[in-house]
Amino acid sequence: MTLIHETDYGTPAARSEAMVSLTIDGRTVAVPVGTSIMRAAMEMGTQIPKLCATDMVDAFGSCRMCLVEVDGMRGTPASCTTPVAAGMVVRTQTERLAQIRKGVMELYISDHPLDCLTCAANGDCELQDMAGAVGLREVRYGYEGENHVVASRAGAVNDRFLPKDESNPYFTYDPSKCIVCSRCVRACEEVQGTFALTIEGRGFDSRVSPGMHESFLGSECVSCGACVQACPTATLTEKSVIAIGQPEHSVVTTCAYCGVGCTFKAEMRGEDVVRMVPWKDGKANRGHSCVKGRFAWGYTTHRDRILNPMIREKITDPWREVSWDEALARVASEFRRIQGTYGKDAIGGITSSRCTNEETYLVQKLVRAGFGNNNVDTCARVCHSPTGYGLKTAFGTSAGTQDFDSVEHSDVVMVIGANPTDGHPVFGSRLKKRLRQGAKLIVVDPRRIDLVRTPHVEAAFHLPLKPGTNVALLTAMAHVIVTEGLVDEAFVRERCDWSAFAHWASFVAEPRNSPEAVEAISGVPADAIRGAARLYATGGNGAIYYGLGVTEHSQGSTTVMAIANLAMATGNLGREGVGVNPLRGQNNVQGSCDMGSFPHELPGYRHISDDATRDIFEKLWGVTLDNEPGLRIPNMFDAALDGSFRGLYVQGEDIVQSDPNTHHVTAGLSAMECVVVHDLFLNETANYAHVFLPGSTFLEKDGTFTNAERRIQRVRKVMTPKNGYADWEVTQRLAQAMGLPWAYTHPGEIMDEIAATTPSFAGVSYDKLEALGSVQWPCNDKAPEGTPVMHAAGFVRGQGLFMITEYVATDEKTGPRFPLLLTTGRILSQYNVGAQTRRTANVVWHEEDLLEIHPHDAENRGIREGDFVRLASRAGDTTLRATITDRVAPGVVYTTFHHPLTQANVVTSDYSDWATNCPEYKVTAVEVAPSNGPSDWQRSYGEHAAQSRRIAHRLDAAE
Repeated sequence: MTLIHETDYGTPAARSEAMVSLTIDGRTVAVPVGTSIMRAAMEMGTQIPKLCATDMVDAFGSCRMCLVEVDGMRGTPASCTTPVAAGMVVRTQTERLAQIRKGVMELYISDHPLDCLTCAANGDCELQDMAGAVGLREVRYGYEGENHVVASRAGAVNDRFLPKDESNPYFTYDPSKCIVCSRCVRACEEVQGTFALTIEGRGFDSRVSPGMHESFLGSECVSCGACVQACPTATLTEKSVIAIGQPEHSVVTTCAYCGVGCTFKAEMRGEDVVRMVPWKDGKANRGHSCVKGRFAWGYTTHRDRILNPMIREKITDPWREVSWDEALARVASEFRRIQGTYGKDAIGGITSSRCTNEETYLVQKLVRAGFGNNNVDTCARVCHSPTGYGLKTAFGTSAGTQDFDSVEHSDVVMVIGANPTDGHPVFGSRLKKRLRQGAKLIVVDPRRIDLVRTPHVEAAFHLPLKPGTNVALLTAMAHVIVTEGLVDEAFVRERCDWSAFAHWASFVAEPRNSPEAVEAISGVPADAIRGAARLYATGGNGAIYYGLGVTEHSQGSTTVMAIANLAMATGNLGREGVGVNPLRGQNNVQGSCDMGSFPHELPGYRHISDDATRDIFEKLWGVTLDNEPGLRIPNMFDAALDGSFRGLYVQGEDIVQSDPNTHHVTAGLSAMECVVVHDLFLNETANYAHVFLPGSTFLEKDGTFTNAERRIQRVRKVMTPKNGYADWEVTQRLAQAMGLPWAYTHPGEIMDEIAATTPSFAGVSYDKLEALGSVQWPCNDKAPEGTPVMHAAGFVRGQGLFMITEYVATDEKTGPRFPLLLTTGRILSQYNVGAQTRRTANVVWHEEDLLEIHPHDAENRGIREGDFVRLASRAGDTTLRATITDRVAPGVVYTTFHHPLTQANVVTSDYSDWATNCPEYKVTAVEVAPSNGPSDWQRSYGEHAAQSRRIAHRLDAAE
């Protein structure tokens, strides 16, 4: 293995389909109109010296290294900023150019430290490379570098010197090595869209500055790493590179955080990760990253990782480390005992949205073929199960319609119940770029998320609705579209069920669904609802992106169908720039659903009651499958409490921290006789487990993830599993212990089985993924290279189906005891329940969950900034610190759920979506009051957790 080197063409590719021919150094080359001379030369294999140019940002033309001569053109133009022209004759190397470049390089080196042998960028420094490329042999101006190279000279303090900024936990900023190429500033502006960096000073006083001469940590920098990636010197350098040295080989793999599915080069030295570098050929991220994927991979080697299996008799006992054989034998014997005592339906499994497709497929296969029932569910139950139900009802398939590139063609973007800049930051950056180019934005969210107003971006409409009123508001928008004649009738007649449309149009046109009537329900002014509806319907290509603020409601499925109705009514489906796009929370939520993780569906979203579908799997697996749906996660807890469900295998999910009504969850787990947790760390669920099977990280396994755009991408092993086995191997060994004759030798064989049984994956194979990089399902004979845009020629179900979306108020009501509404969400630096990110330096940005409360509500309760407050609901109470902000409206409070000591789900209720049981996390009636410290529940839970994590006997790793 060697380092994977990606070609830097100097400037971005031109998008024109028209071609132009020119001559460079005596050779003819044809390139798209608008291409720079620099890129044209690089495409034919000629690298023109450069320092300020890189193909991730627009041309700048400041370094004067890339000068060329062009026949008929005066002077020596910069090749990065000069576009090609038909018949142009270019020379990239002449005596004149050589002398100019040497002179420019002399000026750079005269003010640059010459500690190359001890510099962290030694061997990966473009300044060093360019000095060699131009043949620099001397510097006539000397090497003193009075500007900022040294802190003092001859005992006198150098006022121009700036010390190294090491405030950021992941990278350093050394001003003495800055050549003021502005690549970092432009990357922050053009790629990330944060505008956190600038150039301060003039001439030799110029240098990069975070904000107004702040530290990187204290500035608006979001640590996405774009500046570090763009830097051509050691000015911005990863601390891991400083500590370990330059990498010697790299492997392309896929990030294991959110549903964007960024592709990275894991750059290695031996089995040590030196850094994760976003891969420019990654079709989801296009070479960009966020703080989590770029830097927060340290959890993979964290001391908290459990590397040996452990067992115990009771959850109050200390853990005892055992061999893999003993642990798996214990699970198999206990599960057989439970089924022998209570019946075959007394055990089940929960698949992971953080594990690979292949691993998830094996867990549901284990439950169905090994346990003999359909008691399998996944964390999508508590996040995007309404997406599956709603989109399948309307369109015939349970997934988003577009690829992420599609947003570059959108004219109007509506973001509903999502916070892309925090939850899906790489897509958020791509969205902001399109908005800066002129696309219009509608934000539907109770909270003023960053997108409402951010540098060079401002929403045309922010509809801060009352939590729980999504359906009413969307139906009011539909009312405007129908009653004002904004329906795309040609699209509806051609693509949709006309009778269903007519029925729906009659419903939404009723006066009770008008914006004026809905204003009293949602709290959003009628004029704003009308304006947003008109903009979406008439503004050009309209795209909808939504998140858990849509699905995690009692009417989550209804809201998804309301979104689908809007898209169909306006013809915003089936082409680039439009569509209905769920932003998936975890890296493989889409894949876990695709793989048959729901109790009523086999892989490919085919109902378990369908005889023909069951026959496919029965013949392949050699078993008879139960034709009745199994238990959903909430039903498992209910059944445990009534005594009929006694054993559970949980792979890669922390249901105690992530599921609603923590009291109910822990009571259900406590009632079980054998809970098996298969994970990286002793998480909150492990406090109630009897067997712990250590898991492997994404860096220690092969497989695939499927992201929010249905993109199937390879996950590649870059290091040996520290626990001894990849997760798919652990599940296979458990199946073998239970008597199943599984004999997979590689995840590629599992994918072949998936392809053989699942029509939407029929054309997927590891060979194809190696050749194409990734594919988007459906991938089959009709679409052998995948399907970037769904429903281009028609809907999967035939005709699109409009559904009546009657608003039904949630049963979770505010009142005198609980007058406020709590809603929840995520923050940029943390991920899900925080098990991974809390074990990285990301905690510097978010070391505890905070409760956002409006100044009016805080004043009425005597709450000041940073005070401990008691957050209480009908379900329970917890304490946390308050932060006072007008991001939330009066009557609404907001918090995150990343820290187990807070346990925000102690206060959330059992109310759930009517169709899928997705919990109503986003609407909980609460009261907030000053508090002196942790609640009684927090104290007792902390004591229980400490007792449950004792380990009595340790073995060597992977014994």
